[in-house]
Amino acid sequence: MSVPFLNFKPQHDLLREEMFKAYQMVYDSNWYIMGKCLTNFEAEYATFNDVKHAIGVSNGLDALYLGLKALNIGEGDEVIVPSNTYIATALAVSYTGAKPVFVEPNPHTYNIDPQNILKAIGPKTKAIMPVHLYGQACEMTEIMDIAKQHGLYVVEDNAQSHGATYNGKITGSFGDVNGVSFYPGKNLGALGDAGAVTTNDPEIAERIKGLRNYGSKVKYVNEEIGHNMRLDELQAAFLSVKLKHLMSFTQQRVEVAASYNEALKNVGDLILPEVHANASHVYHLYVVRTKHRDELQKHLNNDGIGTLIHYPIPPHLQQAYAHLQLQKGDFPIAEELADTSLSIPMWPGMTTEDINAVIASIKSFF
Repeated sequence: MSVPFLNFKPQHDLLREEMFKAYQMVYDSNWYIMGKCLTNFEAEYATFNDVKHAIGVSNGLDALYLGLKALNIGEGDEVIVPSNTYIATALAVSYTGAKPVFVEPNPHTYNIDPQNILKAIGPKTKAIMPVHLYGQACEMTEIMDIAKQHGLYVVEDNAQSHGATYNGKITGSFGDVNGVSFYPGKNLGALGDAGAVTTNDPEIAERIKGLRNYGSKVKYVNEEIGHNMRLDELQAAFLSVKLKHLMSFTQQRVEVAASYNEALKNVGDLILPEVHANASHVYHLYVVRTKHRDELQKHLNNDGIGTLIHYPIPPHLQQAYAHLQLQKGDFPIAEELADTSLSIPMWPGMTTEDINAVIASIKSFF
């Protein structure tokens, strides 16, 4: 049987009536930008994320950029980022004029290694940007301690881990300011591009509200050079609906992961996800590793099983960052992950038949 890498249909069938009501409400309101739906969602998401402020913006990349800009990070500064992440993390730093400084991950959790952060801190370092990769929380207690000791800001990239925790505290609530993505494929996904900034600092929150809206808090009064990076009413309304179901969908992801973990242990040379003792994992992605990655991917695709590689080229080897003059071999852990990682189907609503088909195909390959 065919199993797509990602399938929205089960959750969208469940939410159809609520989502259509949300659409009709926005349509009939005749108010489509910066209205009540946005205000309501911001309050709801702030409550969910255990922060005082959530500011809706256009997407996750813009959320990270605005967070950095609100901290006045710019030309001549350095920001520590993981060597294995989606390039948006580094791009947000580059947008400010600062330099991304790559740091290797823990080879077991794939998240940025606090000990390697320590080694990378220099006189120009202004912030640390941990990424809660694939759905697992970073070692945030240790990272926050390092930041405090060295007088650094922390900006969490929480694009993939809505609801994950470290030592019982939710991701997106640790940093000075944090960015989250609501891209459709995320655990909490809009029906288009969307994102938010989270913070407990009221001054940062107010500045970002201005920055996202042409540098203006009062119409036609522009306090600084800002941007058009707003979250529209329709996406905010959709997100309010989906937020109510997020933890239920997350539990389904955890259950799918448990099935994979049980059935795929000791299969071939597969390395399965490893969760830090103090962290939780919300399984935005279920990533396996094998030296036979390309062959396994081809086999699965031939069996109708969808897969993706997250991510085939580390940021330091992308042409976009050739100016940093980094070479293959400079970040061997990130490069090995890029060569061996494969993401297999993971979505709320996967049936037992779906899961068993994926497992059977993997086992047949080995």
